[in-house]
Amino acid sequence: MNSFADTPTFRKSTYSSTDRDCVEIADLPTGAAVRDTQHRDLGYLTFADSSEWRAFLAVARRDSL
Repeated sequence: MNSFADTPTFRKSTYSSTDRDCVEIADLPTGAAVRDTQHRDLGYLTFADSSEWRAFLAVARRDSL
């Protein structure tokens, strides 16, 4: 469960494709949040700080090759 009083402001990731496989990201005061564009109702995943976010991106980039 997310502990934010307000829903973060999401934007489409520049790495998302134009037809499918889209994700949205939001900047948080100390980290980031990510959610599936097709399933916004399922909530979002938060990253507490920039080091967690960078680690997630590194794995996502490596596994997408």
